Amino acid sequence: GEEVDEFASYYKNKNDDYTSIMIQALGDRVAEALAEKTHKIVRDYWGYGKKEKLSTKDLISEKYIGIRPAHGYPACPDHTEKSILWELLDVGNNIGVYLTENYAMHPASSVSGLYFSHPDSKYFNIGKLDRDQIEDYASRKKMMVAEIEKWLQPNIGYETKSNQNNIR
Repeated sequence: GEEVDEFASYYKNKNDDYTSIMIQALGDRVAEALAEKTHKIVRDYWGYGKKEKLSTKDLISEKYIGIRPAHGYPACPDHTEKSILWELLDVGNNIGVYLTENYAMHPASSVSGLYFSHPDSKYFNIGKLDRDQIEDYASRKKMMVAEIEKWLQPNIGYETKSNQNNIR
């Protein structure tokens, strides 16, 4: 949370970049560990987690029931969807985590995601998207095609105007 940023800034202001970076990295890892622990608590609450006998290797291999995808990762690459969660859960007021204009979370040592409990839930990657898919998605989100192309650039399967401009 905010304390990680403050602690890292203390060392950065003392020109100790190494310690500052290590504090930020440790803060990120603790946030991820807490997300995993919360996922375990949720699996227990749903009833099937109590029966799990998973090793650390099994946990890393995600052999538990259900998935915990997050916006910006391959299964749901559109970061703009975070704003819906933030509004529904009033995240900024409730826990003090805010989204930047690029939908990064602040403080940086924060994580968000979705829990799906179905036993057949599996991670997947979104493939390359054609223009008709982008146009349809833009229409449903009430956004301009160029804006959707910006947010989903790694998933675009055709030449965009911004790609053409970057080639020069």
